[in-house]
Amino acid sequence: MTLAHCARKRSRLRGLSFALVAALSAGVTGCGEEEVTVEELLPSVSVYVVESRTLAEEIEASGDLEARFHTEIAAEVEGRVTDLTIDEGGSVEEGVVVIEIDPERRKLDLAAAEARLAQARAELANQKRKTKRIRELRSQNVSSIQQLEEAETMLALARSAVSAEQAAVGVAERRVRDSSVAAPFAGLVARRSVELGQFVQVGKSLFELVALDPLEAIFSLTELDTERVRVGQKVDITVGAFPGRVFEGRVTFVAPTVDPATRTLRIKAEVDNSEGHLRPGLFARINLGVAERSNVLMVPAEALIQRVGGASIYRVKTTEGNEGRVERVSVEVGATDGDFIEVRGDVRPGDAIVRRGHGGLANGMSVVVRGSSQSQVAAGEAAGGTDS
Repeated sequence: MTLAHCARKRSRLRGLSFALVAALSAGVTGCGEEEVTVEELLPSVSVYVVESRTLAEEIEASGDLEARFHTEIAAEVEGRVTDLTIDEGGSVEEGVVVIEIDPERRKLDLAAAEARLAQARAELANQKRKTKRIRELRSQNVSSIQQLEEAETMLALARSAVSAEQAAVGVAERRVRDSSVAAPFAGLVARRSVELGQFVQVGKSLFELVALDPLEAIFSLTELDTERVRVGQKVDITVGAFPGRVFEGRVTFVAPTVDPATRTLRIKAEVDNSEGHLRPGLFARINLGVAERSNVLMVPAEALIQRVGGASIYRVKTTEGNEGRVERVSVEVGATDGDFIEVRGDVRPGDAIVRRGHGGLANGMSVVVRGSSQSQVAAGEAAGGTDS
Protein backbone atom coordinates (compact mmCIF):
# COMPACT_ATOMS: atom_id res chain seq x y z
CA MET A 1 0.00 0.00 0.00
CA THR A 2 1.07 3.60 -0.56
CA LEU A 3 2.01 5.99 2.21
CA ALA A 4 -0.98 8.21 1.31
CA HIS A 5 -3.35 5.27 1.77
CA CYS A 6 -1.80 4.50 5.16
CA ALA A 7 -2.33 8.15 6.17
CA ARG A 8 -6.02 7.89 5.34
CA LYS A 9 -6.31 4.80 7.50
CA ARG A 10 -4.70 6.58 10.41
CA SER A 11 -7.31 9.34 10.14
CA ARG A 12 -9.82 6.83 11.47
CA LEU A 13 -8.27 7.16 14.91
CA ARG A 14 -10.08 10.49 15.50
CA GLY A 15 -12.04 10.36 18.78
CA LEU A 16 -9.43 8.13 20.46
CA SER A 17 -7.02 9.51 23.03
CA PHE A 18 -3.65 10.91 21.85
CA ALA A 19 -1.76 8.42 24.05
CA LEU A 20 -3.60 5.50 22.48
CA VAL A 21 -2.90 6.76 18.97
CA ALA A 22 0.81 7.14 19.79
CA ALA A 23 0.96 3.64 21.21
CA LEU A 24 -0.71 2.18 18.13
CA SER A 25 1.56 4.10 15.77
CA ALA A 26 4.67 2.93 17.64
CA GLY A 27 3.65 -0.73 17.65
CA VAL A 28 2.35 -1.04 14.04
CA THR A 29 4.60 -2.07 11.14
CA GLY A 30 2.07 -2.30 8.30
CA CYS A 31 -1.07 -0.64 7.02
CA GLY A 32 -3.18 -3.80 7.03
CA GLU A 33 -2.42 -4.51 10.69
CA GLU A 34 -3.25 -0.93 11.65
CA GLU A 35 -6.65 -1.06 9.96
CA VAL A 36 -7.68 -4.14 11.92
CA THR A 37 -6.60 -2.57 15.21
CA VAL A 38 -8.58 0.65 14.66
CA GLU A 39 -11.69 -1.26 13.67
CA GLU A 40 -11.52 -3.29 16.85
CA LEU A 41 -11.01 -0.24 19.12
CA LEU A 42 -13.92 1.92 17.90
CA PRO A 43 -17.16 1.32 19.91
CA SER A 44 -19.90 -0.52 18.05
CA VAL A 45 -23.49 0.76 18.02
CA SER A 46 -26.79 -0.12 16.42
CA VAL A 47 -29.04 2.69 15.22
CA TYR A 48 -32.68 3.53 14.70
CA VAL A 49 -33.99 5.95 12.08
CA VAL A 50 -36.46 8.40 13.60
CA GLU A 51 -39.94 8.38 12.05
CA SER A 52 -42.99 10.60 12.49
CA ARG A 53 -46.22 8.84 13.41
CA THR A 54 -49.86 9.51 14.12
CA LEU A 55 -50.29 8.75 17.79
CA ALA A 56 -53.64 7.66 19.19
CA GLU A 57 -53.11 8.59 22.81
CA GLU A 58 -55.41 7.60 25.66
CA ILE A 59 -55.43 10.34 28.27
CA GLU A 60 -55.47 8.88 31.76
CA ALA A 61 -54.93 10.29 35.22
CA SER A 62 -55.29 9.27 38.85
CA GLY A 63 -56.81 11.17 41.74
CA ASP A 64 -59.11 10.99 44.75
CA LEU A 65 -62.84 11.11 45.30
CA GLU A 66 -63.93 13.91 47.59
CA ALA A 67 -67.28 15.13 48.84
CA ARG A 68 -68.47 18.25 47.09
CA PHE A 69 -69.98 19.46 50.38
CA HIS A 70 -68.16 18.49 53.56
CA THR A 71 -68.24 20.74 56.61
CA GLU A 72 -67.87 20.76 60.37
CA ILE A 73 -70.71 22.51 62.21
CA ALA A 74 -69.69 24.42 65.37
CA ALA A 75 -71.72 26.08 68.12
CA GLU A 76 -72.36 29.81 67.63
CA VAL A 77 -73.84 30.28 71.13
CA GLU A 78 -72.91 28.86 74.50
CA GLY A 79 -75.30 26.81 76.58
CA ARG A 80 -76.54 23.34 77.38
CA VAL A 81 -77.61 20.92 74.63
CA THR A 82 -81.32 20.49 75.33
CA ASP A 83 -82.33 18.52 72.23
CA LEU A 84 -80.37 16.17 69.95
CA THR A 85 -81.94 14.33 67.02
CA ILE A 86 -78.93 13.04 65.05
CA ASP A 87 -76.53 10.14 65.39
CA GLU A 88 -73.37 9.17 63.53
CA GLY A 89 -74.19 7.66 60.14
CA GLY A 90 -77.68 9.11 60.11
CA SER A 91 -79.03 11.16 57.21
CA VAL A 92 -80.44 14.66 57.54
CA GLU A 93 -82.35 16.92 55.20
CA GLU A 94 -81.38 20.46 54.38
CA GLY A 95 -82.77 23.03 56.84
CA VAL A 96 -83.93 20.51 59.46
CA VAL A 97 -83.05 21.48 63.08
CA VAL A 98 -80.95 18.70 64.60
CA ILE A 99 -79.52 20.27 67.79
CA GLU A 100 -81.02 22.75 70.28
CA ILE A 101 -78.71 24.74 72.58
CA ASP A 102 -80.95 26.08 75.36
CA PRO A 103 -83.24 28.13 73.08
CA GLU A 104 -85.47 29.09 76.05
CA ARG A 105 -82.65 31.11 77.59
CA ARG A 106 -82.08 32.91 74.29
CA LYS A 107 -85.76 33.76 74.07
CA LEU A 108 -85.63 35.26 77.56
CA ASP A 109 -82.60 37.32 76.53
CA LEU A 110 -84.56 38.52 73.51
CA ALA A 111 -87.54 39.53 75.67
CA ALA A 112 -85.24 41.53 77.96
CA ALA A 113 -83.68 43.28 74.96
CA GLU A 114 -87.09 44.16 73.56
CA ALA A 115 -88.12 45.59 76.95
CA ARG A 116 -85.02 47.81 77.04
CA LEU A 117 -85.81 48.97 73.51
CA ALA A 118 -89.35 49.92 74.54
CA GLN A 119 -87.97 51.87 77.50
CA ALA A 120 -85.49 53.71 75.26
CA ARG A 121 -88.24 54.62 72.84
CA ALA A 122 -90.37 55.99 75.67
CA GLU A 123 -87.47 58.10 76.92
CA LEU A 124 -86.92 59.38 73.37
CA ALA A 125 -90.57 60.40 73.06
CA ASN A 126 -90.38 62.20 76.42
CA GLN A 127 -87.19 64.01 75.41
CA LYS A 128 -88.77 65.09 72.13
CA ARG A 129 -91.62 66.76 74.08
CA LYS A 130 -89.17 68.52 76.42
CA THR A 131 -87.07 69.80 73.56
CA LYS A 132 -90.13 71.04 71.70
CA ARG A 133 -91.33 72.99 74.76
CA ILE A 134 -87.90 74.59 75.31
CA ARG A 135 -87.74 75.66 71.67
CA GLU A 136 -91.11 77.41 72.03
CA LEU A 137 -89.96 79.15 75.21
CA ARG A 138 -86.75 80.19 73.53
CA SER A 139 -88.70 81.73 70.67
CA GLN A 140 -90.44 83.86 73.30
CA ASN A 141 -87.10 84.69 75.00
CA VAL A 142 -88.27 82.89 78.15
CA SER A 143 -85.57 80.14 78.14
CA SER A 144 -81.86 80.59 77.61
CA ILE A 145 -79.70 79.36 74.75
CA GLN A 146 -77.89 77.06 77.19
CA GLN A 147 -81.17 75.34 78.15
CA LEU A 148 -81.99 74.76 74.48
CA GLU A 149 -78.55 73.32 73.75
CA GLU A 150 -78.82 70.95 76.71
CA ALA A 151 -82.25 69.80 75.52
CA GLU A 152 -80.92 69.17 72.00
CA THR A 153 -78.02 67.13 73.44
CA MET A 154 -80.35 65.00 75.56
CA LEU A 155 -82.53 64.39 72.49
CA ALA A 156 -79.54 63.17 70.48
CA LEU A 157 -78.53 60.85 73.33
CA ALA A 158 -82.05 59.43 73.51
CA ARG A 159 -81.99 58.70 69.76
CA SER A 160 -78.61 56.93 70.15
CA ALA A 161 -79.97 54.86 73.02
CA VAL A 162 -82.85 53.68 70.82
CA SER A 163 -80.43 52.68 68.03
CA ALA A 164 -78.28 50.76 70.51
CA GLU A 165 -81.23 48.86 71.90
CA GLN A 166 -82.46 48.07 68.40
CA ALA A 167 -79.05 46.52 67.65
CA ALA A 168 -79.21 44.56 70.91
CA VAL A 169 -82.60 43.17 69.90
CA GLY A 170 -81.13 42.13 66.55
CA VAL A 171 -78.27 40.31 68.30
CA ALA A 172 -80.71 38.56 70.64
CA GLU A 173 -82.86 37.48 67.68
CA ARG A 174 -79.75 36.08 65.97
CA ARG A 175 -78.86 34.13 69.11
CA VAL A 176 -82.32 32.64 69.20
CA ARG A 177 -81.85 31.42 65.63
CA ASP A 178 -78.30 30.16 66.36
CA SER A 179 -79.52 28.16 69.34
CA SER A 180 -81.41 25.95 66.89
CA VAL A 181 -78.74 24.27 64.75
CA ALA A 182 -79.99 23.17 61.32
CA ALA A 183 -78.27 21.15 58.58
CA PRO A 184 -76.95 23.53 55.88
CA PHE A 185 -77.36 20.82 53.22
CA ALA A 186 -78.67 17.28 52.92
CA GLY A 187 -76.14 14.60 53.81
CA LEU A 188 -74.88 12.06 56.30
CA VAL A 189 -73.50 12.70 59.77
CA ALA A 190 -69.88 11.56 59.58
CA ARG A 191 -69.12 12.36 63.22
CA ARG A 192 -70.98 13.74 66.27
CA SER A 193 -68.99 15.53 68.98
CA VAL A 194 -71.62 16.36 71.66
CA GLU A 195 -74.09 14.55 73.86
CA LEU A 196 -77.50 15.51 75.23
CA GLY A 197 -77.13 17.75 78.30
CA GLN A 198 -73.53 18.71 77.54
CA PHE A 199 -72.57 22.37 78.04
CA VAL A 200 -70.84 23.79 74.98
CA GLN A 201 -68.88 26.98 74.38
CA VAL A 202 -68.90 29.12 71.26
CA GLY A 203 -66.82 27.41 68.58
CA LYS A 204 -67.26 23.91 70.00
CA SER A 205 -67.54 21.30 67.21
CA LEU A 206 -71.02 19.79 67.17
CA PHE A 207 -71.05 17.40 64.21
CA GLU A 208 -69.46 16.76 60.82
CA LEU A 209 -71.76 16.65 57.80
CA VAL A 210 -70.89 15.21 54.40
CA ALA A 211 -72.91 15.05 51.18
CA LEU A 212 -72.31 11.82 49.21
CA ASP A 213 -74.16 12.76 46.05
CA PRO A 214 -72.65 14.06 43.94
CA LEU A 215 -68.97 13.40 44.60
CA GLU A 216 -65.98 15.06 42.96
CA ALA A 217 -63.00 13.34 41.36
CA ILE A 218 -59.99 15.64 41.79
CA PHE A 219 -56.96 14.92 39.60
CA SER A 220 -54.16 16.60 37.66
CA LEU A 221 -52.95 16.52 34.06
CA THR A 222 -49.52 17.37 32.70
CA GLU A 223 -49.07 20.69 30.92
CA LEU A 224 -48.92 18.80 27.61
CA ASP A 225 -52.55 17.76 28.06
CA THR A 226 -53.93 21.15 29.12
CA GLU A 227 -55.55 21.77 25.72
CA ARG A 228 -57.30 18.40 25.73
CA VAL A 229 -59.68 18.97 28.63
CA ARG A 230 -62.64 21.34 28.90
CA VAL A 231 -65.58 22.00 31.21
CA GLY A 232 -68.47 19.68 30.43
CA GLN A 233 -66.24 16.95 28.99
CA LYS A 234 -67.31 13.37 29.79
CA VAL A 235 -64.87 11.20 31.74
CA ASP A 236 -64.91 7.55 32.82
CA ILE A 237 -63.97 6.80 36.42
CA THR A 238 -63.01 3.48 37.96
CA VAL A 239 -62.19 2.58 41.58
CA GLY A 240 -60.54 -0.47 43.06
CA ALA A 241 -63.54 -1.23 45.27
CA PHE A 242 -65.67 -1.98 42.18
CA PRO A 243 -63.40 -3.66 39.61
CA GLY A 244 -64.78 -3.68 36.10
CA ARG A 245 -67.41 -1.03 36.79
CA VAL A 246 -67.19 2.39 35.16
CA PHE A 247 -68.76 5.48 36.74
CA GLU A 248 -69.55 8.45 34.51
CA GLY A 249 -68.49 11.98 35.36
CA ARG A 250 -68.39 15.47 33.86
CA VAL A 251 -65.58 18.00 34.14
CA THR A 252 -66.82 20.95 36.22
CA PHE A 253 -63.59 22.84 36.90
CA VAL A 254 -60.31 23.42 35.07
CA ALA A 255 -57.71 25.44 36.96
CA PRO A 256 -56.88 28.70 35.15
CA THR A 257 -53.13 28.27 35.77
CA VAL A 258 -50.56 25.48 35.73
CA ASP A 259 -48.92 24.71 39.06
CA PRO A 260 -45.33 25.96 38.60
CA ALA A 261 -43.96 23.42 41.09
CA THR A 262 -45.39 20.28 39.44
CA ARG A 263 -46.19 21.62 35.93
CA THR A 264 -49.66 20.09 36.24
CA LEU A 265 -53.21 21.36 35.83
CA ARG A 266 -55.80 20.72 38.56
CA ILE A 267 -59.14 19.31 37.34
CA LYS A 268 -62.45 18.50 39.04
CA ALA A 269 -65.13 16.19 37.67
CA GLU A 270 -68.58 15.66 39.19
CA VAL A 271 -69.53 12.01 39.68
CA ASP A 272 -73.09 10.77 40.07
CA ASN A 273 -73.40 8.73 43.29
CA SER A 274 -77.16 8.42 43.57
CA GLU A 275 -76.76 4.70 44.31
CA GLY A 276 -74.44 5.49 47.23
CA HIS A 277 -71.72 3.01 46.27
CA LEU A 278 -68.81 5.47 46.25
CA ARG A 279 -67.19 7.03 49.31
CA PRO A 280 -64.99 10.11 49.73
CA GLY A 281 -61.30 9.23 49.96
CA LEU A 282 -61.34 6.39 47.44
CA PHE A 283 -58.48 6.32 44.92
CA ALA A 284 -59.83 6.82 41.40
CA ARG A 285 -58.52 6.33 37.88
CA ILE A 286 -59.85 8.78 35.32
CA ASN A 287 -59.98 8.17 31.57
CA LEU A 288 -60.59 11.21 29.36
CA GLY A 289 -60.80 9.26 26.11
CA VAL A 290 -58.51 9.02 23.08
CA ALA A 291 -56.86 11.94 21.32
CA GLU A 292 -55.00 11.68 18.00
CA ARG A 293 -51.86 13.66 17.21
CA SER A 294 -50.03 13.61 13.90
CA ASN A 295 -46.32 14.08 13.13
CA VAL A 296 -45.21 12.75 16.51
CA LEU A 297 -41.54 11.72 16.67
CA MET A 298 -41.11 8.42 18.52
CA VAL A 299 -37.87 6.67 19.48
CA PRO A 300 -37.20 3.37 21.28
CA ALA A 301 -37.12 3.76 25.04
CA GLU A 302 -33.71 2.06 25.15
CA ALA A 303 -32.24 4.87 23.01
CA LEU A 304 -32.92 7.48 25.71
CA ILE A 305 -30.26 8.46 28.24
CA GLN A 306 -31.86 9.69 31.45
CA ARG A 307 -29.69 11.94 33.59
CA VAL A 308 -30.28 14.49 36.36
CA GLY A 309 -30.16 17.32 33.83
CA GLY A 310 -32.78 15.70 31.60
CA ALA A 311 -33.06 13.20 28.77
CA SER A 312 -30.83 12.99 25.68
CA ILE A 313 -30.02 10.80 22.68
CA TYR A 314 -26.96 10.24 20.50
CA ARG A 315 -27.38 11.14 16.82
CA VAL A 316 -25.02 9.36 14.39
CA LYS A 317 -23.45 11.25 11.47
CA THR A 318 -21.72 8.86 9.08
CA THR A 319 -18.26 9.77 7.82
CA GLU A 320 -16.71 6.85 5.87
CA GLY A 321 -17.86 3.27 5.39
CA ASN A 322 -19.42 1.96 8.57
CA GLU A 323 -17.85 4.66 10.72
CA GLY A 324 -19.49 7.81 12.05
CA ARG A 325 -19.45 10.40 14.78
CA VAL A 326 -22.03 10.73 17.55
CA GLU A 327 -23.61 13.98 18.63
CA ARG A 328 -25.41 14.24 21.95
CA VAL A 329 -28.83 15.94 21.63
CA SER A 330 -30.98 17.02 24.60
CA VAL A 331 -34.66 16.18 24.21
CA GLU A 332 -37.95 16.43 26.09
CA VAL A 333 -39.98 13.26 26.46
CA GLY A 334 -43.73 12.98 26.12
CA ALA A 335 -46.24 10.19 25.60
CA THR A 336 -45.39 6.51 25.50
CA ASP A 337 -46.63 3.90 23.05
CA GLY A 338 -45.44 0.43 23.98
CA ASP A 339 -41.64 0.43 23.87
CA PHE A 340 -41.49 3.83 22.15
CA ILE A 341 -41.43 7.31 23.67
CA GLU A 342 -42.27 10.69 22.15
CA VAL A 343 -39.34 13.13 21.92
CA ARG A 344 -39.24 16.85 21.17
CA GLY A 345 -36.24 19.04 20.49
CA ASP A 346 -33.52 19.18 17.82
CA VAL A 347 -34.65 15.89 16.28
CA ARG A 348 -36.06 15.40 12.78
CA PRO A 349 -37.52 12.48 10.82
CA GLY A 350 -34.71 10.53 9.18
CA ASP A 351 -32.15 11.16 11.92
CA ALA A 352 -30.14 8.03 12.78
CA ILE A 353 -29.84 7.69 16.53
CA VAL A 354 -27.96 5.18 18.70
CA ARG A 355 -30.37 2.50 19.81
CA ARG A 356 -27.91 0.17 21.54
CA GLY A 357 -24.31 0.61 22.56
CA HIS A 358 -24.42 4.17 23.90
CA GLY A 359 -22.79 3.15 27.18
CA GLY A 360 -19.47 4.98 27.50
CA LEU A 361 -20.11 7.26 24.51
CA ALA A 362 -19.19 10.95 24.59
CA ASN A 363 -20.09 13.84 22.32
CA GLY A 364 -18.02 13.76 19.12
CA MET A 365 -16.72 10.21 19.59
CA SER A 366 -16.17 8.00 16.54
CA VAL A 367 -18.22 4.80 16.34
CA VAL A 368 -18.76 1.83 14.06
CA VAL A 369 -22.31 0.98 13.00
CA ARG A 370 -22.69 -2.80 13.14
CA GLY A 371 -25.22 -5.33 11.90
CA SER A 372 -28.41 -4.75 9.93
CA SER A 373 -28.60 -1.16 11.18
CA GLN A 374 -26.35 -0.06 8.30
CA SER A 375 -29.30 0.03 5.93
CA GLN A 376 -31.14 2.25 8.38
CA VAL A 377 -28.28 4.74 8.41
CA ALA A 378 -28.32 4.92 4.63
CA ALA A 379 -32.05 5.48 4.73
CA GLY A 380 -31.53 8.22 7.27
CA GLU A 381 -28.99 10.03 5.08
CA ALA A 382 -31.33 9.81 2.08
CA ALA A 383 -34.12 11.34 4.19
CA GLY A 384 -32.04 14.42 4.98
CA GLY A 385 -29.40 13.62 7.64
CA THR A 386 -27.17 16.59 8.51
CA ASP A 387 -23.40 16.89 8.66
CA SER A 388 -21.40 18.44 11.42
